[in-house]
Amino acid sequence: MAEAASVDEGRLVAGRYRLVERIGQGGMGTVWRARDEVLGRQVAVKRLHVSPQLDADELATRHERTTREAQAAARINHPNVVSVHDVVDDEGSPCIVMEYVPSATLGDAIKEATGSGTYLTPRETARVGRGMIAALRAAHSAGVLHRDVKPGNVLLGEDGRVVLTDFGIAVATGTTTLTKTGELVGSIDYLAPERVKGSTPGPASDLWALGATLYQAVEGKPPFRKNTAVETAYSIAVDPLEAPRNAGQLTALIEALLAKEPGDRPTAEVVEQALRAAEAEADTALMGWPTLALGTVGRGRSTGAGSPRCPPGPWRTPAHRWPPRAAP
Repeated sequence: MAEAASVDEGRLVAGRYRLVERIGQGGMGTVWRARDEVLGRQVAVKRLHVSPQLDADELATRHERTTREAQAAARINHPNVVSVHDVVDDEGSPCIVMEYVPSATLGDAIKEATGSGTYLTPRETARVGRGMIAALRAAHSAGVLHRDVKPGNVLLGEDGRVVLTDFGIAVATGTTTLTKTGELVGSIDYLAPERVKGSTPGPASDLWALGATLYQAVEGKPPFRKNTAVETAYSIAVDPLEAPRNAGQLTALIEALLAKEPGDRPTAEVVEQALRAAEAEADTALMGWPTLALGTVGRGRSTGAGSPRCPPGPWRTPAHRWPPRAAP
């Protein structure tokens, strides 16, 4: 693969975008830093992998997914979502031309932290989470489900910007699905229980994946990972969550996002409020000032508004009805 990269360096794509450096690679394609020779700016070019073993139908599906990725991202105009500039053809393969964000991924940051025996702090995780939820709110408002929220698809910009990228398997309102019956598309560790069970995903499914991502940031591992994909899927569907030990102010929120039932998860608006509150509380604690604790919520059941374990606040906003009320 390194030889192929060296061959492609300097090549001109679509008569305009000169490949400079390979900056990322996944199962679907390779991402290059490139120079737009017309506008004189740096861009990112994502080129689809085309295997000679693919039949005509599979090739057409990959082409269609690439086009849809560009269309889905282009529907969202938000600083926390990567901007799409163009879709071009490169020797029969579609390429997405996007803004270039000098960055590392959240996945890289987690690996670096766990490799040194540490974890991301709750404060930094809350800051990253705020960028992610802002991106998801914008996507959902535009009628787009991401369906592959995970640390590897979160860019941490050198300027502090948090950017959600790779809408390769996103679904936009009014489009038909490209998946086969019984096929799971996405990274298994971040598939919500309803998706594992074959139900139709909704915005709450993206929020579950957000919860799994935040959990991994503070714990160093996904919440339900087992030895095999099948065991992981089973655990996601039926096993209780192992409570995070390093989440601090984020514990209650992460546990709520990872609820088995979509209706038991907080809305995106409540998630954003909770992340802001958690970050503010962490800042206050760092300065040594007295803190106003967010409190915790009972797993699966609320202890009632105003109780020591569930104080009034964004958690108890009547319009959102979260956390779930205790059974009568």
